[in-house]
Amino acid sequence: MAKAIGVDIGGTGIKAGLVNLKRGTLESDRIRIPTPEGAAPADVLEAVKEVLSTLGVADSSLPLGVAFPAIVKNGRTLSAANISKDWIGFEAEKFFEDGLGRQITFVNDADAAGIAEVRHGSATDAKGLTILTTLGTGIGSAFLYNGVLLPNTELGHLWRDRDSFEKWCAYSAMERENLSWEEWTARLQEYYSHVEFLFSPDLFVVGGGVSKHPEKFLPLLDLKTPIVAATHRNSSGIIGAASLAAG
Repeated sequence: MAKAIGVDIGGTGIKAGLVNLKRGTLESDRIRIPTPEGAAPADVLEAVKEVLSTLGVADSSLPLGVAFPAIVKNGRTLSAANISKDWIGFEAEKFFEDGLGRQITFVNDADAAGIAEVRHGSATDAKGLTILTTLGTGIGSAFLYNGVLLPNTELGHLWRDRDSFEKWCAYSAMERENLSWEEWTARLQEYYSHVEFLFSPDLFVVGGGVSKHPEKFLPLLDLKTPIVAATHRNSSGIIGAASLAAG
Protein backbone atom coordinates (compact mmCIF):
# COMPACT_ATOMS: atom_id res chain seq x y z
CA MET A 1 0.00 0.00 0.00
CA ALA A 2 1.47 3.33 -1.07
CA LYS A 3 1.70 5.82 1.78
CA ALA A 4 3.15 9.28 2.40
CA ILE A 5 3.26 11.78 5.25
CA GLY A 6 1.51 15.14 5.12
CA VAL A 7 2.08 18.13 7.40
CA ASP A 8 -0.21 21.16 7.22
CA ILE A 9 1.11 24.29 8.95
CA GLY A 10 -1.61 26.85 9.70
CA GLY A 11 -1.84 30.14 11.50
CA THR A 12 -3.33 28.51 14.60
CA GLY A 13 -2.55 24.80 14.31
CA ILE A 14 -0.01 22.38 12.86
CA LYS A 15 -1.53 19.10 11.70
CA ALA A 16 -0.03 15.88 10.38
CA GLY A 17 -1.12 12.44 9.27
CA LEU A 18 -0.16 9.32 7.37
CA VAL A 19 -1.99 9.20 4.04
CA ASN A 20 -3.18 6.26 1.95
CA LEU A 21 -2.27 7.53 -1.52
CA LYS A 22 -4.53 5.15 -3.42
CA ARG A 23 -7.69 6.19 -1.58
CA GLY A 24 -6.60 9.70 -0.65
CA THR A 25 -7.58 9.22 2.99
CA LEU A 26 -5.86 9.42 6.35
CA GLU A 27 -4.30 6.11 7.36
CA SER A 28 -3.64 7.36 10.91
CA ASP A 29 -5.12 9.64 13.49
CA ARG A 30 -4.72 13.31 12.64
CA ILE A 31 -2.15 14.82 14.98
CA ARG A 32 -2.61 18.49 15.85
CA ILE A 33 -0.75 20.93 18.09
CA PRO A 34 -1.11 24.71 18.36
CA THR A 35 1.11 26.81 16.12
CA PRO A 36 3.75 28.44 18.35
CA GLU A 37 2.92 32.03 19.26
CA GLY A 38 4.54 34.36 16.76
CA ALA A 39 5.20 31.44 14.36
CA ALA A 40 8.92 32.20 14.01
CA PRO A 41 10.87 29.75 11.82
CA ALA A 42 12.83 27.97 14.56
CA ASP A 43 9.71 27.49 16.70
CA VAL A 44 7.66 26.16 13.78
CA LEU A 45 10.42 23.70 12.88
CA GLU A 46 10.43 22.32 16.44
CA ALA A 47 6.63 21.98 16.32
CA VAL A 48 6.84 20.06 13.05
CA LYS A 49 9.40 17.73 14.64
CA GLU A 50 6.96 17.22 17.52
CA VAL A 51 4.01 16.25 15.32
CA LEU A 52 6.18 13.86 13.29
CA SER A 53 7.47 12.27 16.48
CA THR A 54 3.95 11.97 17.91
CA LEU A 55 2.81 10.40 14.65
CA GLY A 56 5.67 7.92 14.93
CA VAL A 57 7.23 8.80 11.57
CA ALA A 58 10.14 11.05 12.58
CA ASP A 59 12.64 8.56 11.13
CA SER A 60 10.43 7.28 8.31
CA SER A 61 11.70 7.14 4.73
CA LEU A 62 8.19 7.71 3.37
CA PRO A 63 7.69 10.80 1.15
CA LEU A 64 6.96 13.92 3.21
CA GLY A 65 4.94 16.90 2.04
CA VAL A 66 4.71 20.15 4.00
CA ALA A 67 1.92 22.67 3.34
CA PHE A 68 2.53 26.25 4.45
CA PRO A 69 0.36 29.42 4.72
CA ALA A 70 2.34 31.65 2.36
CA ILE A 71 3.18 32.24 -1.28
CA VAL A 72 5.74 29.55 -2.09
CA LYS A 73 8.01 30.00 -5.08
CA ASN A 74 11.09 27.89 -5.76
CA GLY A 75 11.15 26.82 -2.11
CA ARG A 76 11.10 30.38 -0.83
CA THR A 77 8.21 31.91 1.16
CA LEU A 78 7.25 35.34 -0.17
CA SER A 79 4.42 36.38 2.17
CA ALA A 80 3.45 36.14 5.84
CA ALA A 81 -0.11 37.22 6.57
CA ASN A 82 -0.73 35.17 9.74
CA ILE A 83 2.82 34.16 10.71
CA SER A 84 6.12 35.84 11.57
CA LYS A 85 7.39 38.39 9.04
CA ASP A 86 10.69 36.50 9.24
CA TRP A 87 9.26 34.12 6.63
CA ILE A 88 9.15 36.81 3.91
CA GLY A 89 11.89 36.03 1.39
CA PHE A 90 12.98 33.05 3.50
CA GLU A 91 14.46 29.84 2.03
CA ALA A 92 11.87 27.79 3.86
CA GLU A 93 12.12 24.52 1.96
CA LYS A 94 15.90 24.28 2.57
CA PHE A 95 15.36 25.33 6.19
CA PHE A 96 12.93 22.45 6.80
CA GLU A 97 15.04 19.96 4.85
CA ASP A 98 18.15 20.87 6.86
CA GLY A 99 16.24 20.84 10.13
CA LEU A 100 14.48 17.53 9.49
CA GLY A 101 17.48 15.90 7.79
CA ARG A 102 15.50 14.76 4.76
CA GLN A 103 14.02 15.87 1.47
CA ILE A 104 10.50 17.28 1.49
CA THR A 105 7.95 18.66 -0.94
CA PHE A 106 7.02 22.18 0.12
CA VAL A 107 3.84 23.86 -1.08
CA ASN A 108 1.25 26.54 -0.29
CA ASP A 109 -1.40 25.16 2.07
CA ALA A 110 -4.46 26.03 -0.02
CA ASP A 111 -2.79 24.66 -3.15
CA ALA A 112 -2.21 21.40 -1.27
CA ALA A 113 -5.88 21.30 -0.28
CA GLY A 114 -6.84 21.92 -3.90
CA ILE A 115 -4.75 18.98 -5.06
CA ALA A 116 -6.43 16.72 -2.49
CA GLU A 117 -9.88 17.73 -3.69
CA VAL A 118 -8.98 17.30 -7.38
CA ARG A 119 -7.36 13.91 -6.93
CA HIS A 120 -9.62 12.46 -4.25
CA GLY A 121 -12.53 14.77 -3.43
CA SER A 122 -15.13 17.31 -4.40
CA ALA A 123 -13.33 18.56 -7.53
CA THR A 124 -12.54 15.17 -9.05
CA ASP A 125 -13.38 15.25 -12.81
CA ALA A 126 -14.57 18.88 -12.52
CA LYS A 127 -14.37 20.73 -15.83
CA GLY A 128 -13.33 24.34 -16.29
CA LEU A 129 -12.21 26.51 -13.38
CA THR A 130 -12.57 25.24 -9.82
CA ILE A 131 -11.72 27.73 -7.08
CA LEU A 132 -11.06 26.19 -3.69
CA THR A 133 -11.02 28.53 -0.72
CA THR A 134 -9.88 27.62 2.78
CA LEU A 135 -11.69 29.53 5.50
CA GLY A 136 -9.73 29.49 8.73
CA THR A 137 -7.32 31.91 10.38
CA GLY A 138 -7.16 33.60 6.97
CA ILE A 139 -8.50 32.79 3.52
CA GLY A 140 -6.38 30.68 1.20
CA SER A 141 -7.24 29.85 -2.39
CA ALA A 142 -6.37 27.40 -5.14
CA PHE A 143 -7.16 27.68 -8.86
CA LEU A 144 -7.60 24.36 -10.65
CA TYR A 145 -8.35 24.41 -14.37
CA ASN A 146 -9.44 21.03 -15.71
CA GLY A 147 -7.59 19.51 -12.77
CA VAL A 148 -4.33 21.45 -13.28
CA LEU A 149 -3.13 23.68 -10.43
CA LEU A 150 -2.29 27.35 -11.04
CA PRO A 151 -0.37 28.07 -7.82
CA ASN A 152 -0.22 31.02 -5.42
CA THR A 153 -3.46 32.85 -6.18
CA GLU A 154 -3.99 34.34 -2.68
CA LEU A 155 -7.61 35.50 -3.13
CA GLY A 156 -7.89 36.22 0.59
CA HIS A 157 -5.88 39.34 -0.13
CA LEU A 158 -8.35 40.89 -2.52
CA TRP A 159 -9.09 44.29 -1.06
CA ARG A 160 -12.26 45.59 0.53
CA ASP A 161 -12.37 49.08 2.03
CA ARG A 162 -8.57 49.40 2.03
CA ASP A 163 -8.00 46.11 3.80
CA SER A 164 -7.91 42.44 2.82
CA PHE A 165 -11.14 40.48 2.58
CA GLU A 166 -9.68 37.79 4.84
CA LYS A 167 -9.51 40.11 7.86
CA TRP A 168 -13.21 40.79 7.42
CA CYS A 169 -14.63 37.39 6.56
CA ALA A 170 -12.23 34.57 7.44
CA TYR A 171 -13.59 32.02 9.93
CA SER A 172 -11.44 33.71 12.57
CA ALA A 173 -13.41 36.96 12.07
CA MET A 174 -16.63 35.20 13.08
CA GLU A 175 -15.00 33.93 16.26
CA ARG A 176 -13.18 37.18 17.01
CA GLU A 177 -16.26 39.39 16.56
CA ASN A 178 -18.76 36.86 17.93
CA LEU A 179 -20.82 36.95 14.73
CA SER A 180 -23.84 34.73 14.17
CA TRP A 181 -23.72 32.30 11.26
CA GLU A 182 -26.14 34.58 9.40
CA GLU A 183 -24.04 37.70 10.01
CA TRP A 184 -20.86 35.96 8.96
CA THR A 185 -22.43 34.39 5.87
CA ALA A 186 -23.57 37.83 4.74
CA ARG A 187 -19.90 38.78 4.62
CA LEU A 188 -19.08 35.59 2.73
CA GLN A 189 -21.82 36.44 0.25
CA GLU A 190 -20.04 39.69 -0.61
CA TYR A 191 -16.69 37.93 -0.89
CA TYR A 192 -17.84 35.06 -3.10
CA SER A 193 -19.93 37.36 -5.28
CA HIS A 194 -16.83 39.48 -5.86
CA VAL A 195 -14.67 36.46 -6.72
CA GLU A 196 -17.43 35.10 -8.94
CA PHE A 197 -17.63 38.40 -10.86
CA LEU A 198 -13.85 38.55 -11.34
CA PHE A 199 -13.18 34.95 -12.42
CA SER A 200 -16.46 33.30 -13.55
CA PRO A 201 -15.60 29.92 -11.98
CA ASP A 202 -17.44 26.69 -12.69
CA LEU A 203 -17.23 25.37 -9.12
CA PHE A 204 -16.39 26.66 -5.64
CA VAL A 205 -15.04 24.21 -3.05
CA VAL A 206 -14.85 25.35 0.58
CA GLY A 207 -12.21 23.90 2.89
CA GLY A 208 -10.50 25.02 6.08
CA GLY A 209 -11.64 24.84 9.67
CA VAL A 210 -15.24 25.87 8.97
CA SER A 211 -15.80 23.14 6.38
CA LYS A 212 -16.89 20.74 9.12
CA HIS A 213 -20.08 22.85 9.44
CA PRO A 214 -21.22 23.25 5.80
CA GLU A 215 -24.91 23.08 6.70
CA LYS A 216 -24.55 26.26 8.79
CA PHE A 217 -23.61 28.59 5.94
CA LEU A 218 -23.53 27.07 2.44
CA PRO A 219 -27.35 26.99 2.07
CA LEU A 220 -27.46 30.72 2.94
CA LEU A 221 -25.24 31.72 0.00
CA ASP A 222 -26.88 32.88 -3.25
CA LEU A 223 -24.42 32.42 -6.12
CA LYS A 224 -24.55 31.52 -9.79
CA THR A 225 -21.71 29.07 -9.26
CA PRO A 226 -22.22 25.73 -7.46
CA ILE A 227 -20.51 25.75 -4.06
CA VAL A 228 -19.73 22.61 -2.06
CA ALA A 229 -17.71 21.62 1.00
CA ALA A 230 -14.33 19.96 0.63
CA THR A 231 -14.70 16.19 0.90
CA HIS A 232 -11.74 15.96 3.26
CA ARG A 233 -12.73 19.01 5.31
CA ASN A 234 -9.77 20.35 7.29
CA SER A 235 -7.57 17.36 6.40
CA SER A 236 -7.30 18.35 2.73
CA GLY A 237 -3.97 20.11 3.26
CA ILE A 238 -2.42 17.02 4.84
CA ILE A 239 -3.71 14.76 2.08
CA GLY A 240 -2.68 17.09 -0.73
CA ALA A 241 0.81 17.67 0.65
CA ALA A 242 1.36 13.93 0.98
CA SER A 243 -0.03 13.32 -2.50
CA LEU A 244 2.31 15.92 -4.04
CA ALA A 245 5.28 14.48 -2.16
CA ALA A 246 4.60 11.08 -3.72
CA GLY A 247 4.50 12.58 -7.23
